[in-house]
Amino acid sequence: MHQEYGGVVPELASRDHIRRTIPLLRKALSESGRSLDRIDAVAYTQGPGLAGALLVGAAFAEGLAMALGVPTIPVHHLEGHLLSPLLSRRPPTFPFIALLVSGGHSQLMRVTGVGQYALLGETLDDAAGEAFDKTAKLLGLPYPGGPALSALAEHGRPDMCKFPRPMLNSGDLDFSFSGLKTAVLTHVRELGEPDEQQRADIARGFQDAIVEVLVKKSMRAIKSSGLRQLVVAGGVGANRELRRQLDERAGRAKITVYYPEFEFCTDNGAMIALAGALRFQAGVSLKPAGAFAVRPRWPLAELMG
Repeated sequence: MHQEYGGVVPELASRDHIRRTIPLLRKALSESGRSLDRIDAVAYTQGPGLAGALLVGAAFAEGLAMALGVPTIPVHHLEGHLLSPLLSRRPPTFPFIALLVSGGHSQLMRVTGVGQYALLGETLDDAAGEAFDKTAKLLGLPYPGGPALSALAEHGRPDMCKFPRPMLNSGDLDFSFSGLKTAVLTHVRELGEPDEQQRADIARGFQDAIVEVLVKKSMRAIKSSGLRQLVVAGGVGANRELRRQLDERAGRAKITVYYPEFEFCTDNGAMIALAGALRFQAGVSLKPAGAFAVRPRWPLAELMG
């Protein structure tokens, strides 16, 4: 739907949500063999995200919960990502270090339990996923750009394009990828019209730079925390080269790395349902159905105690 525009069009997304929500609920109930009277609570994404799309989900969830006489559980989008590896066949146990890398976020966090999060480092400008998408667009790749760029990078030659590793030796756990994106732009302009092999080399060099920064900062976070578990979540967590290098480094350091299955890396309803179920079991964040508000901008820090 959004490919021809090169990015998400909020109004189109909201209208599509309206069309799909009720059929999706019916399909989920049918495939699970459950009925509406088996629902104990309704969780939904309160934010952050596109206001229109959030409103569709929140209004539907609150209306459904009111009709069923059950409470609602507004969930933070990033908390869904943080807990998504718990959906895996081999889930981690608390506590662990989490590398959250998605379209709008690059963060390292210490996760002690549900709702118990400590921020260790975050992006100061472009997130890793955002840098992937913008660089992909620069190379003429279709939306969504991240997976397309990763696929192109598989044909690139190592060390043909050596791009900077921003903040690699900054002494902290923060990230910055806007300078890397600018370096790619400068290189493309110098080439003029790069051929297919040059585009693949650029993609490879760009991906190698981001992966090296993410891997080294993650290992530093693990070392400074004294923990032995690293969880990787968010859309960029599906990147195969990131997984390969993390597994290699973690194996040498006797660290266990956990990933969500690929279908749970990008935005999905299952991770929000899981976060809601865990909060329901803990008896936190429950509210009577009815009045609600969405939060397009909602710092995860507000969940931290």
